[in-house]
Amino acid sequence: MEAAIAEARAAASDGEVPIGAVVTWGGRIIGRGRNRVETTQDPTAHAEILAIGAASQTVKSWRLDDATLYVTLEPCHMCAGAIVLARIPRLVYGARDPKAGACGSLANVCQDLRLNHRAEVQPGVLAEECGALLESFFRSKRRGAV
Repeated sequence: MEAAIAEARAAASDGEVPIGAVVTWGGRIIGRGRNRVETTQDPTAHAEILAIGAASQTVKSWRLDDATLYVTLEPCHMCAGAIVLARIPRLVYGARDPKAGACGSLANVCQDLRLNHRAEVQPGVLAEECGALLESFFRSKRRGAV
């Protein structure tokens, strides 16, 4: 999770919402991502999507069936769908997202029994630190500093 937090800090430095993600496989990082929505003007450039894409390139497969995704904020519906499609068996996230979270808050896409794949979800890892990054970013943005 520390590596995901480092990605979130880098996103904030770029003026992006500070969300970071890493994909691990066999104990090593195979994909990294940070929010790039503003930089790329691409609404799909979420940290999770970019990390999953990088991991798939690393292992040369869209099936990440031995991977773990670490992300600083609970994934949205789009990202939760990507987790399911990539066959990622384990998701670890920091802060909950009561407004858009799709891994336990608004919905639970990653564990929906109607889907052909489900992921174990471990919420709340370093949640205070992850949440503080977001709070600080938006506080600064409201003051016009970002």
